[in-house]
Amino acid sequence: MSEPEKTTGPLEGLRRIGAAFLGFLEATGRLAVFAANGLSHCFRPPIYFRLIGQQMVDIGYYSLPVVGLTTLFAGMVLALQSYTGFARFSAESAIPSVVVLSMTRELGPVLAGLMIAGRIGAAMAAELGTMRVTEQIDALETLSTNPFKYLVAPRLIAGVTMMPLLVLVGDVIGVFGGYIVSVYKLGFNASAYIQNTWNFVQFEDIFSGLVKAAVFGFLVSLMGCYHGYQSRGGAQGVGTATTNAVVSASILILVFNYIITELFFAQ
Repeated sequence: MSEPEKTTGPLEGLRRIGAAFLGFLEATGRLAVFAANGLSHCFRPPIYFRLIGQQMVDIGYYSLPVVGLTTLFAGMVLALQSYTGFARFSAESAIPSVVVLSMTRELGPVLAGLMIAGRIGAAMAAELGTMRVTEQIDALETLSTNPFKYLVAPRLIAGVTMMPLLVLVGDVIGVFGGYIVSVYKLGFNASAYIQNTWNFVQFEDIFSGLVKAAVFGFLVSLMGCYHGYQSRGGAQGVGTATTNAVVSASILILVFNYIITELFFAQ
C-alpha cells in the first residue's frame, strides 16, 4: 500500500499554527487548574505551619544578601546615570526623586522578583521535579497526604508573604545606595538629599511596589511548583523543568509588571 501523501503548502502552515495555538490553550488550562487547586489548599485545613515557616526562612532570610546587593548597586548606578543626564540641563536636584521613585515603583520589585526567580524558582522546580521522578510524590498520595497541601500550598503562602518584605528592605537599601553615591561622590548635601527623598515619595509609590512584590512572589512559587510537579523523564526532565520555571517566571514578572503599573498609574 502506498503511504498517504503529506499535507503541503498553506494548509500545512495553518495546521501547525492551529496545533501550536491549541497546545498553548491546553498548557494554559493545566496551569490555571493547578493554580486554582494550589490556592484552594492555602485556605483549607490542615495547614502545615512548620513547612510554611521553613519556606519563609528559605525565601526571605536566605535571599536577603542577593536582593540587598542587587538593589544597592542598582541604586548607586541609578544615581550616577541620572547625574550624568540631568547635569546637561542643570536639573541635578531631581536625582533624589528619580532614585526613590524608580526603586519603589519599578526596580525594587522587578529586580528582586528576577533574583528570586533564579534562586527560589529553580530550587522549587528541582526539588519537586526530583520528588516526582523518584516517585516520592506518589508515596505521599499512598500515605493519604495531599501533595498540594504538603508541597505546593506552603511555597505559595511563603512566596506571597515574604516577597513584599524583601522588596521593602531592597527599596531602603537601593535608596541608601543612591544616597551614598550622591553625597560622597557627587557632593550633594546629605540633609537636603534626605529631605528631597521624603518630599517626593508617596504612599502609593511604595504600596504599588509591594503589590507587585506579592504578585511576583506568587508567580515565582507557582511556576517553580508547577514545572517541578509536572516533571517527567528522569534527570533530563528535572533540568528542563528547572529551566522552564525560571524562564516562565521571569517573563510573567515582566508582563504583570506592566499590567499592575497600568492599573495603578494609567490616567
